[in-house]
Amino acid sequence: MMTVVLGGARSGKSRFAQSMCPSDGGVAYIATARIEDDEMRARIERHRTERPAHWLTVEEPLDLAKAVSQLLHRADTILIDCLTVWLGNLFWERREACALAQIEELARLAAARDLILVSNEVGSGIVPENELARRFRDSHGLMNQRCAALAGRVFLTVAGIPIPIKGAACSA
Repeated sequence: MMTVVLGGARSGKSRFAQSMCPSDGGVAYIATARIEDDEMRARIERHRTERPAHWLTVEEPLDLAKAVSQLLHRADTILIDCLTVWLGNLFWERREACALAQIEELARLAAARDLILVSNEVGSGIVPENELARRFRDSHGLMNQRCAALAGRVFLTVAGIPIPIKGAACSA
């Protein structure tokens, strides 16, 4: 089943998504961030230390569907953190047109495993001043809508509190 965890910056979405994973192993974590500067390096290192050491970590900035398909026989739960960074990577590579096709493939693959997707909610702020930022915001909103439509469960995190908005009630 596919689960989507949405939230703003520092809303607790990653922590909540991790809490939904089984504690006894069988978890693969797909990290989408790239180390581009010292600040991002520090963020990535902080995220690494917050994850259980026994989780399998795969760094994949672009082809999430391929990464998930390669992990199906190695993990019962696959956590992708985060779709916002991933979409930014696709925009940087000028490949954003493939995003929705990959989301469809992720949903198909989620029939075989628990798949948890973490994504920011970026559309609640001001209208961006430039065309590229508006295109990103719009593409991101459409991506989140499609993920939510395909998911069995969707949560919104606000101030560290997960709010169920689709599917089973929140247990964490």
